[in-house]
Amino acid sequence: MALIQVRHLALPPRLDGVSFTLDAGEVLGVIGPNGSGKSSLLQCVAGLLPGRGEIAFDDQPIESLRPRQRARNIGLLPQTCESAWSLSVDDVVALGRLPWGDRDDGAIRLAMQQSGVEALRQRKVDHLSGGEQARVWLARVLAGQPRLLLADEPIASLDLYYQRSVMETLRRYANDGNGVVLAIHDFSLAARYCDRLCLMHDGRVDAFGTPAEVLTEARLSRVFRVPVHVDLAADPPVITTR
Repeated sequence: MALIQVRHLALPPRLDGVSFTLDAGEVLGVIGPNGSGKSSLLQCVAGLLPGRGEIAFDDQPIESLRPRQRARNIGLLPQTCESAWSLSVDDVVALGRLPWGDRDDGAIRLAMQQSGVEALRQRKVDHLSGGEQARVWLARVLAGQPRLLLADEPIASLDLYYQRSVMETLRRYANDGNGVVLAIHDFSLAARYCDRLCLMHDGRVDAFGTPAEVLTEARLSRVFRVPVHVDLAADPPVITTR
């Protein structure tokens, strides 16, 4: 049974008839040019934008879930986050427990370990670098232990070490029986860590399948309008412009 099913999702002019499924244990990478609808897709699945179509979570229409039930099962890491107050990292991560109405120290500590911010727990979040903050926001979502984690460009502001670290964290999170959908621009990392890819173009799904099926030179060159070289046999995979 699919963890999430999206059928004919539309949000003119951002999305036009998007359909896909994701099983528990899978990582789905959403790729595509700027403005192709990646963020809108994640926000519709999270319930922040009123798209038309059908979205089912665990075989239930998503609109039938109560708000608290939805918040417990689906966690969203937006592209940009900020705090209106000078909170400690510990307090920010603890906010991920709001849907559960508790402060589960074990879940909070685990989330910090997973995202590599445990050493920062007493620091003020507004005193951290952009990359450090990005990992704190990820820890906040992980603390809620959602069954479906949506992440909008979670590695965009990270250095090479933490790009790989975050991708490994998301991969392990899916391996534990959850689902992960992330928007990502690094095709090499997408090919390495994602089970399937959804290539968006002008609000539509241009291709959906395994990295080998989606990441072809002809398709990427057409969608991104630049010559692209693809070598998925390399370790790690290499995808660059010519």
